[in-house]
Amino acid sequence: MNKKVSEAIAFGIFRVLSFLLVGVLALILLFIIVRGVEAISWDFLTKMPSDGMTSGGILPAIVGTLCLMFGSIVFAFPIGVLSGIYLNEYLKESKLKRFLRLMTNNLAGIPSIVFGLFGMALFVNKLNFGDSILAGSLTLGLMVLPVIIRTTEEALKMVPNSLRVASYALGATRLQTVFRIVLPIGMPNVLTGLILSMGRVSGETAPILFTVAAYFLPKLPTSIFDQTMALPYHLYVLVTSGTNIEASRPMAYGTALVLVIMVLIFNLSANLLRRKFSKKVKLK
Repeated sequence: MNKKVSEAIAFGIFRVLSFLLVGVLALILLFIIVRGVEAISWDFLTKMPSDGMTSGGILPAIVGTLCLMFGSIVFAFPIGVLSGIYLNEYLKESKLKRFLRLMTNNLAGIPSIVFGLFGMALFVNKLNFGDSILAGSLTLGLMVLPVIIRTTEEALKMVPNSLRVASYALGATRLQTVFRIVLPIGMPNVLTGLILSMGRVSGETAPILFTVAAYFLPKLPTSIFDQTMALPYHLYVLVTSGTNIEASRPMAYGTALVLVIMVLIFNLSANLLRRKFSKKVKLK
């Protein structure tokens, strides 16, 4: 078979699979939008749930989800980026480095419910944080930490070594080279890890089930040691164990739509931030 024909067939298959994947995603989004848009209203977004979660709003779940996302990223992003810098810029190739990479990859593949049990044992019980935003945020932060570490390391690997050599030749120290040359250039790709982490944190149910999520708590949290509702767990409750599942079904679709919109907004914001860093790198 002619090479051009083989290439055309291969690219055709890839194109069909790509369109199929996008089509399935569009179908899922369309289903959620059509079913959930009816429930969306100002009261739905700003009021407390009532009547056994068959009416009212989802404000506590929205606020709780935002608190957990912010808390987990504040904990995981700096530690993950610094760990990635250490692995790529400071630690030489050795058995220790290969071991750390292996453990990081293994941690990234561990089911989220295991992190939930670990968070309950360590943060909730051992450190006596109780079921709280702090315990949930730390648990979610540990869960996404491996992704941020590996993304940061791979992003820094892509920075040409000639830039490091040139920086050293001008008299810069390794620390100055890393934080003024290497990290700013690699930051657009580092933010990819942030985007992936935020998407995963916002939709996880198992870790918060053991550490923070409340079944029904019609009030806003006032400190990091408070328990709170969260959109993923609230959605799970509405469709599986609510007081009246059929009556609360529109709220479930509305909750799903709000969660999707939140993830979309945060992803778009992170992408805009990534583009901003990319433009700064190009200007330099």
